[in-house]
Amino acid sequence: MHHNQQQTTIAKAVSYTGIGLHSGQDVAITIKPAPIDSGVVFVRVDLPGAPEVKAATANVTATMRATTLESGPAKVFTVEHLLAALRAMAVDNCLVEIDSVEPPVADGSALPFVELIQSAGVVKQDALRRIVRVEEALAVRCGDKFITILPYDGLRITFTSVNPHPLLGVQFGDYEVTSEVFVKEIAPARTIGFMHEIEALQAKGLALGGSLENAIVYDDTTVLTPLRFEDELVRHKILDIIGDIALAGHVHGHIIAVKSGHALNTELAKRIVSQVTNAKGAE
Repeated sequence: MHHNQQQTTIAKAVSYTGIGLHSGQDVAITIKPAPIDSGVVFVRVDLPGAPEVKAATANVTATMRATTLESGPAKVFTVEHLLAALRAMAVDNCLVEIDSVEPPVADGSALPFVELIQSAGVVKQDALRRIVRVEEALAVRCGDKFITILPYDGLRITFTSVNPHPLLGVQFGDYEVTSEVFVKEIAPARTIGFMHEIEALQAKGLALGGSLENAIVYDDTTVLTPLRFEDELVRHKILDIIGDIALAGHVHGHIIAVKSGHALNTELAKRIVSQVTNAKGAE
């Protein structure tokens, strides 16, 4: 079905400026075309020598509230929404120049990044895409949370979210992730935050850019933000998985997860990479 696809990059450089979720400061990103086999590379243009870090499992250093990538002095975090947009729009190679440690939070979803990629256009390159095919089931479990991937031709994600909040409860989502489905059903879903968490984070100097403009905020009993989807939470969890699993490359598989977050997602991405590497060694 999806065979012999060519690698892609964006057709021209595009820029976006917005507020960083944790810093509360303006951040500019510029996405630029890159040669074949580059992958997605973040360039910290605000640091001496403009150090780079590739979006790859080997560079994941933390998964506390978002996914952090580091290589030497180059560090970026909260990259998963941008990575999800690039993966779902099938952009293999690009440079992401960034003048801060985190990309703009935009509206808390991946939609602004999708629109940015669409405005640039995507072009084919003269090399075949390396599709990472899962050969056998892999799973990561932690207490009552788990994420697993099964061999599958394409990318499908099935997620069950369980949240104690009276307005959230159990939410279920199951999507065949194509760029069309992503743009319409998944990209607009925003990050969820809780007032008590946001206040605690802000006391620590985090989430300073967090507001009702860039997250769905719940207090103990109500939602303070109009929802885009009744099940926006589970759709955003699926968005996060797409971004985190993209660290393993252009993965094909059926991912099934319950209550998973960045720690389990990125651990699964690492296991996918090691399965594929080991399989290559065995040939």
